[in-house]
Amino acid sequence: MKITVVGLGKIGLPLAVQFASGGHVVYGADIAPSVVAAVSAGIPPFPGEHQLPEKLAEAVASRCLLPTTDTVSAVETSDVVVVVVPLSIDSQGSPVFDAVDSATRDIARGLQPGTLVLYETTLPVGTTRTRLAPMLESSTGLRPGVDFFLAFSPERVYSGRVFADLARYPKLVGGVDEASAQRAIEFYSKVLSFDERPELAERNGVWDMGSPEAAELAKLAETTYRDVNIALANQFALYAQRIGVDIHQVIEACNSQPFSHLHRPGIAVGGHCLPVYSQIYAYGDPHASVTRAAREANAAMPSKIIDLLEHAAGGLDGRRALVLGAAYRGGVKEAAFSGVFATAAALRERRAEPLVHDPLFTPEELTEMGLTAYRQGESVDCVVVQADHSEYRNLSSADIPGVKTVFDGRGVLDPARWADVDLLVLGRIGH
Repeated sequence: MKITVVGLGKIGLPLAVQFASGGHVVYGADIAPSVVAAVSAGIPPFPGEHQLPEKLAEAVASRCLLPTTDTVSAVETSDVVVVVVPLSIDSQGSPVFDAVDSATRDIARGLQPGTLVLYETTLPVGTTRTRLAPMLESSTGLRPGVDFFLAFSPERVYSGRVFADLARYPKLVGGVDEASAQRAIEFYSKVLSFDERPELAERNGVWDMGSPEAAELAKLAETTYRDVNIALANQFALYAQRIGVDIHQVIEACNSQPFSHLHRPGIAVGGHCLPVYSQIYAYGDPHASVTRAAREANAAMPSKIIDLLEHAAGGLDGRRALVLGAAYRGGVKEAAFSGVFATAAALRERRAEPLVHDPLFTPEELTEMGLTAYRQGESVDCVVVQADHSEYRNLSSADIPGVKTVFDGRGVLDPARWADVDLLVLGRIGH
C-alpha cells in the first residue's frame, strides 16, 4: 500500500514508522520543514520514544518512509490517509480546530476516488460525521462511503511506549458507513499485529464500534475517566493528610479487590491528553457536571500543595523555592499543560521566588517558557517536586544548599536522603 500519515508528532511519527516497517510506502507529511528535515535524516525530532531512533533510521534508509511538506501530492498517490494532527482547546475549554481543518483542506485537494481517510486525532463526538465529512465532500464532490471511505480510529498509545501499545490495545474503528468500517478494519489488520490478551471480552485486534460517534466517545471516555479518578484520589489524599492517614496504604488496600481501581494522587495532571480531552468531552455534553468538577479540582491542586508548603515552611514571603520538573510527567520532554506553570504562579502569589529545574530542558528553553532556571549550587529555602523524573530519585538535601522544607508532589524522593529537612509527601504521613 501507499499510505500518507499527516502529522509527524509524538504519535504520528511512530505510527508512520510502524506502517513503513511492514514494507508499505509511507509519506510522512508535516507542515514544519524542520521536522521533515530531521525525519529525512533519520533523526527523531523529539527524544524519549523507545525504539524510535533505530526503527526510524531503518525506515528512512529503506526508502519506505518518505517525509514531505507537500501533503496534497502525498495524498494524491496514496491508498490510505491517516490524520494525527493536534487538536487543542482555548482558554474557555472549547476545541480549536485550526490544525484539523487545515489538514482536511489539504487532504481534500489531493483526495482521489477509492481512498480511505482515517482520523486518529481525538475529536469531540460527532466531528467526523458532521464537520470533516462535509468538508471533504464539499471540496471534492466525492461522497463519503460511496466515492471514498471515511472512519475515525482513536490513537490509544502512551508517549515513550507507542510501539508496544500499538500491539497491546485493541484498535477501535468507527466508519461513517459499513463499507468505510470494513475498509478501516482491513487496513489496520494488515499494518498492525496484536498481543494475545485472553482477559479481554473479545479477541485482541481491530474492533468495530459501529459508528464514528461511538469510537470518538470511547477515546474521550477512557481519558476523562482517568482525570476524574485522579481528582478523586487527590481529594482522598488531601483528606488523609489532614487526619494523619497514609492514602497510599489505603489505595493499595482498596485496589486489592477487583471493584476498586483508584489512581495515584499528584500535584498536577498535565499533557495534551487528560486535561484537554476531559474538556473536549464536556464541550459536547452540557450535562457533564462530574467531569467539570473533577477538572476544576485537578487544576486547583498546585495551589493547594503550595498552601501546605507555606504552612510547613512558616510562610513563603521572600523565600526562594525550587520547583523540580517542568515536564508534565517524568521522562517526557513536554511541558504542555504542565503543572509547573500553576505551581510557579502559586509561589509568586505568596511572594516567593520560583526557580525551575528539569534534566530534559536547557536553561534557555525554560526561559523561553517564562520560567526562571535554577543554576546548580544556588541556595534555596524550599523545594517542590512537580515531575517524577527518575533523575530525582537519588537526590538528597546535600545536593541543594540551604533547603529546609520539601514538598514531594509525586512521591519520588527517598525519605532517607532528606532526613535533615522537613519533608512532606502528598498523601503520606511522617517523614
